[in-house]
Parts: sequence; C-alpha cells; structure tokens
Amino acid sequence: MKYPSILLLLFVTVLVWSGIQPRETFTWLLEVFPAIIGAVILIATRNSFPFTPLVYTFICIHACILCVGGHYTYAEVPAFDWLKDTFHQTRNNYDKVGHFAQGFVPALIIRELLIRKEVIIKNGWLNFIVVCICMAISAAYELLEWFVSLFSGEAGDAFLGTQGYVWDTQSDMLYATIGAITALVLLSGIQNKQIKNIAATNI
Repeated sequence: MKYPSILLLLFVTVLVWSGIQPRETFTWLLEVFPAIIGAVILIATRNSFPFTPLVYTFICIHACILCVGGHYTYAEVPAFDWLKDTFHQTRNNYDKVGHFAQGFVPALIIRELLIRKEVIIKNGWLNFIVVCICMAISAAYELLEWFVSLFSGEAGDAFLGTQGYVWDTQSDMLYATIGAITALVLLSGIQNKQIKNIAATNI
C-alpha cells in the first residue's frame, strides 16, 4: 500500500470515529467539511500533481485535528480540559492547536505549489508571500465563522468557539501566522529535498 493511501485510510478511520455520536452534529459537519473537501481534491489530483510525502503527512494531521474538534467541539476536548484545570487556564485552548495548524499546513502546501509551478522566480519573496497568503486564509476563515454564527444563532456558537474571550479572533489569526512561520523555518529544507526527488522521477 502506497504511503498516501495509508494516510487516507487513517483519515477515514478518524473521520468515522468523529461522526459517531458527536457532541453537536451541526458543529461536527462544519468542522469536518473542509477535511472531506480537501481529501476529495487530493484524490482527484493524486496523478496530475502528487504532493511530497511531507505535505501529505501534515494534511492528514490537520484533518485529524479537525475531526477531533468536530467530535467534541473545540471548547470541550477532554485532554485540553485537563490542561486547563492542571495549569489553571481560563479556557480550553484546543482551538489554538487548530489555528496553528491552519497556518502551518497551508504554508507547506502553498510553498510547494509556488515552487513547483514556478510562480515565484525570486526566492527572496517566497516566504513573505506564503505567510501573507496564510494570513489571508486565516482572516477569511474568521469571517466565515462570523457569518455562520450570525445566520445559525446559538447553533453556531460552538463553531465560533470564542469561549467568552474578547480577543479570540485576533489570537486565532496570530496563531495561524506563527504556524506558517514555524513551518517555513523548520521544514523548508526537508521540503526542498522532497521536491527535488519528485522532479528527478519526472525526468
């Protein structure tokens, strides 16, 4: 079994688990929908544009993060309730993991697309543009959360997940930005090597 297929099987397993008696069905649908759409797109493009194993791995991790958040709702993930009580935090901070991943994983995807499609000629601009795009994605997602909450009323509160924190939107975007920068700093070298391997196999 090829590595992407193993990751897909893992994702489907977690997705099925998350859909078994979720805390709030509406919230679960909202949270896992992006992961399902992403899986469909990756399956459809697996032959025309296969990503590096690094990108596939972190996409799978991000999808699983969404499934866990969808199952429990982001404000009620048990492990982070324990952290909240142990370290005397004022809120369940699992949503910050999700928003960190929301910057971390897209940064790798966008970077790979820009490099392999030769969109950015000068490497000096690459990281700046990647971070800016990730910030734009995060801002767009915050607007989406706001609209969903407005139109669905109380049913959208769990999706919004502010937990009474007045600066939740701003901190979410900050975590996404930190995630994007972290991915570029830690994984650019590994990604470059894997991109070269893909290029070599296509020669």
